[in-house]
Amino acid sequence: MLVLHDPLRQTDLPRGCVATIGNFDGMHVGHQEIIRGLLARARELGRPSAVITFHPHPLSIVAPDRVPKQILTLAQKEEILRDLGVDALLVIPFTHDFSRWTADRFIDEFLVNALNVAEVHIGSDFCFGAGRGGNLAKLEASGADHGFGVKGVGEVRVRGIRVSSSLIRDAIGKGAMRTVKLGLGRTSFIDGRVATGRKLGRKLGFPTVNVDPSNDLFPGSGVYVTTCHFESFDRSFESVTNIGVRPTLYENYATTIESHIFDFDSNVYGDTVRVYFHRLLRREHQFRSALELTSQIRRDIERSRLYFLKHPILHV
Repeated sequence: MLVLHDPLRQTDLPRGCVATIGNFDGMHVGHQEIIRGLLARARELGRPSAVITFHPHPLSIVAPDRVPKQILTLAQKEEILRDLGVDALLVIPFTHDFSRWTADRFIDEFLVNALNVAEVHIGSDFCFGAGRGGNLAKLEASGADHGFGVKGVGEVRVRGIRVSSSLIRDAIGKGAMRTVKLGLGRTSFIDGRVATGRKLGRKLGFPTVNVDPSNDLFPGSGVYVTTCHFESFDRSFESVTNIGVRPTLYENYATTIESHIFDFDSNVYGDTVRVYFHRLLRREHQFRSALELTSQIRRDIERSRLYFLKHPILHV
């Protein structure tokens, strides 16, 4: 997949492409519906497929007090689009200057003159351009004037619920991992680097890896059934992960992400790890003693092992 991080300044563009425009945070099942239609149409026309997105999130420039935490990093978004088979990803830097581009200017200068798009697919409720002046109707009118096709894609519902990035963010924060999986069409994950911690888990008899997350958004405090995949290994490891402030042992301590990996005794400090979240076991709470906490950790591990017996992790 061709990835261009400043396509407004480049000339080596996938001209004549079938393109879609959006933020695509989460790459949830609604986004995937748009991408599948894009790919099918590009194959039908014999044209390249292109995804146009913005980084950072536009609200970080125009309304920083309202910008949501992003479900995916830009690298994760690239990875998923590459796996889906998209030909080109065009990442437009969202700057104060670009925020002043009108929808008409974006259509004329970029979609028509720079890309010479054959067709544009967008979510039916997607808006773009200064003052959110661009929408499906605007694109359809411009397409009629400039000779490119336009297709609006409606909302996707799963079990009667409209799937959106906001819905998934809320579910991640609540630890509702089954809802998250339905909305994403895959197991939720975060990436990070293994950092040096206080080695408290080892003192309690349950060594952990401390994850310094790359993602802005991760599940709410609690204990989760997880799978850890390290960059230096070609397999996933069953694990149980605690997210929280460890109230039994510390006061007012920062949130940490710690994974106890089953049957694992390798030095992975500094390695990159991907943590997949399968199910919330319990919320974090304060125990009366370290001994009581240790007993609960044993029960958490037993319950996690039972989960994996019933749900073997062949892939995530």
